[in-house]
Amino acid sequence: MKAETDTTLNRRTFLKVTSLTGGGVALSLYVGNREGQAQFGPPPAPPTPDVYITIKPNNRFTIIAKNPETGQGIKAALPMIIADELDVDWNQVDIQQADLDPKYGRQIEGGSTAIPSNYTTMRQVGAAARAMVLEAAADFWNVPVDELTTASGVVHGGLGRQATYGSLADAVSRLEPPDITGVPLKDPADFKIIGQPVPGVENFQMVTGQPIYSIDVEPAGMLFAAYHKCPVFGGVVESANVDAIRALPGIQHAFVLDADPDGSGRASGVAIVADSWWVANNARQQLDVAWNEGPTAVENTTRYDEQAAALSSRASEAPAGGGRGVANIGDVEAAFADAAQVLEAEYYFPLLSHAPLEPMNSTAHFKEDGTLEIWSPSQIPGLANPARSAGIENDAATMHLVRSGGGFGRRLYSEYDIEVAAISRRVSEERMEAGLPTVPVKLLWTREDDMHFDMYRPAGYHFFKAALDGDGRLTAFRDFVPSVSSVVPANEFPRGFVSNFMANSIPITPFSIPTGALRAPSTNGVSFVMQSFIDELAVAAGADPMQFRLDLLANPVPEPQPAGGRGGRGGGFGGGGFNASRAAGVLEAVRRMSNWDAAYPTMGNGRGLGCAFQFAHAGYVAYVVDLTVADNRQLRVNNVWSAVDIGRQIINPSRSRNLVEGGFIEAMSHMMDWEITIEGGAVVQNNFPEYQPTRMSHAPSSIEVEFVLSDNSPTGLGEPSLPPAIPAITNAVFNATGERIRRLPMKHDGYRWT
Repeated sequence: MKAETDTTLNRRTFLKVTSLTGGGVALSLYVGNREGQAQFGPPPAPPTPDVYITIKPNNRFTIIAKNPETGQGIKAALPMIIADELDVDWNQVDIQQADLDPKYGRQIEGGSTAIPSNYTTMRQVGAAARAMVLEAAADFWNVPVDELTTASGVVHGGLGRQATYGSLADAVSRLEPPDITGVPLKDPADFKIIGQPVPGVENFQMVTGQPIYSIDVEPAGMLFAAYHKCPVFGGVVESANVDAIRALPGIQHAFVLDADPDGSGRASGVAIVADSWWVANNARQQLDVAWNEGPTAVENTTRYDEQAAALSSRASEAPAGGGRGVANIGDVEAAFADAAQVLEAEYYFPLLSHAPLEPMNSTAHFKEDGTLEIWSPSQIPGLANPARSAGIENDAATMHLVRSGGGFGRRLYSEYDIEVAAISRRVSEERMEAGLPTVPVKLLWTREDDMHFDMYRPAGYHFFKAALDGDGRLTAFRDFVPSVSSVVPANEFPRGFVSNFMANSIPITPFSIPTGALRAPSTNGVSFVMQSFIDELAVAAGADPMQFRLDLLANPVPEPQPAGGRGGRGGGFGGGGFNASRAAGVLEAVRRMSNWDAAYPTMGNGRGLGCAFQFAHAGYVAYVVDLTVADNRQLRVNNVWSAVDIGRQIINPSRSRNLVEGGFIEAMSHMMDWEITIEGGAVVQNNFPEYQPTRMSHAPSSIEVEFVLSDNSPTGLGEPSLPPAIPAITNAVFNATGERIRRLPMKHDGYRWT
C-alpha cells in the first residue's frame, strides 16, 4: 500500500466511502504522530490521515491495528482503545492488520513505546468517529446532539428513537470531520473495554495451528531460499562451487552475493534457491566456500575476559570529559578513605542471543515492473534498507506486516528483509532472462543461523566499590565497566541517593561482535549487577534488604549540577526521569503482598527470600521471590510476587499479567543456561541443546501480580517486567545459602532448576 500524495487535511483525505461487500463507510481519521519522522523522514504537514475504522451496515466495525504484533498483545490493545471511545462492544469488532505506510506514523514494536505513543491519539480517533455518528443522527432527527447518547454501536434519542451506527453510515460519509484534538474524550470511569481482560486477537488460530505467522506465508509459485554466510563476523566469500550446487536436484538458483556496497548492511554469502526449503538447506552441506575471514578471526571470549581484568586496575580513574554515559559526582576516593566499611565485588553477565522460537525469515517478490513486495515479521519495518539492497527506491517497495513468533528485540534488526530483497531480485532477473515469470522467494534461517548471526545482548563486566559509614549508610558508590558495547549505568539507582557516585568505562578492543537490543535493553543485565550489589551492601550494613532500599529512596541527594550523560528510556536517576516515590510504591506493595516482614527473618538453610526493583522504559517493577535450594544445587522457585506501576490505566489486564509472567520466566532462561561465547571470531553455541530455555516444569508455582495505579500516563510493560527478576532470584539464593551469585550463567557454579 502506497502513501497518499495529497497531504492536505480536507474532507477527501479525512473520510472515504469504501466499496465493500454489502456496502459500508470507512472513517479516515486524522492521526498525527510527532515521532513519525524517526521512521519515515520528515512528516507531512499536516500528517497524512488514514483509515482506522470501517462501519458496516450490519453494525460491525473493522478497526486497523497499526503496529507489528510479536506476542505482546498490541494487535488487540490499540483497537481496544479506539473501540471504547467509539462506544461499541468488543464483540462487534473485527481487527485488520495494517501494512507499512507512513500515514500511520511510527509502526514499531519495541521499547514498550506503543501504548505511550498511541494511547491519546487512538482515543481521539474513536471519539471523533463517535462525534460524527452523533452529528449524523442529530441531523436526521433534527434534535440537538447533546440530547443523544450512544451504547453498543447504537445512538439513542428521545421518544424511544434509536439508530445503529451502520444505518447512519451514508449520512456520516457526507459530514465534515471534526478536529480530533478538540473532541471530548470519555471519563475513564466510563470505560467498558479498556481495563477489561481481552483475549489475544489470534488465540484460536494459534492453538489450532493455523497459518498466522511469517514463517507460514506462502504466496502462489513461491521458491525457498537458504543463505550461507561466513561464521566469522565480517567474513566474505572469495569463491564457492555454485555451479555444482545448481546441478543438484530441485535447485533452481545458486549465486554469491557480495557485502552490500550501498550501506544496506547485507552480509556477503551464498544464496541457494530451491523448490523446497529442505532441498535448499540440505544443499548447504555440499557447499565448498573459501572465506576471507577478516580481522575478527582473532577475537574470543577469553581475550575479552583478560582485557577486562587488566583494565580493572584503572577503576579509580575519573571519567575523561564527563561525557555521555559516565558520571562523576562528589569525591568517591575521599569517601572510601573515610569509610567505616569498604566493599568491592566483580560481576559479569555474558553476551546473549535472543532465541525466539520462530527463526528469522522473510518473503519477497521482485516483479517484472521493478517493484518489490515483502511480507515481513520485523518489529520496526522499514523500506530503506530492503529497497537499497534490491537496488530500487523506497516508493517502489511495499511491505506487509505479518505476525512473528517472538521478537524480544531481535526483529528490530532486519537482515532477513535485506537479504531476501537482494535474493529475490537476482532470482527474478535470472528467470526473466530465461523467459520465465517472476515468483516470490521465502528466506528462512536455521536455528543455527539464528544463534550464529544475532545482534547479541552486550556482555557486562562490572567492578564495584562502595563505602558505608558507621551507621550503615551508603556514602560512596563506584562502578567501573570495561566495555564490550556494554551499558554503563551512569544514571541508575543509587545515583541521586548517595553523595559520591562514579560510573566510568574503558573499551575492550578489538571487539567486532554485533550487539543490539534485547528485551529491556540497557537494564536487563544491569539490573542484575546493580540490585545484587545493593543487596550486598544491605547485608554488610546489617540491614533488611527491603528496608535498605526504601531508606535510600527516602533520602535523595541533590546534585550540584548535571553530570554525566542522559540515561535514556531505561536509565535511572538522570535523564531517564526516575521517580523515587513510584519506586518506593512498588517496593511497599510487594513487601505487603509477600508478607516480607514476617517471612524474611525465618529464611535460611536452603529456603530464601529475595527482593529487587527496577525502573525501565517508564515503568516500575518490584519482585519478591521465595525459592528452595537443595543440597545438589537444584533450585525451585516456589512463589513470586510482583508489584507494577505503569501509570493510571491498564489497557488489557489479561495481557499485562501475561507480560509479567513471561518476563519473569524469560529472565530465568537468561540467568541459568544462556550465554554466547566467541572463539576465532565466531559463535560457539549452535542450538537449544547448548542454550537451554526455561522449561514448563521449571516455572514458579505461582506468580502473583498487583498493579499499583499512579497518576501518570500509561506506558508499556513488555520491557519493565524482566530486569529485576534475575537479582530477586539471585538475592534469594544468597538468603537461602549464603553464597552470592556474581557471574552468569549460574550453570557454571553447578546450579540447575529442579
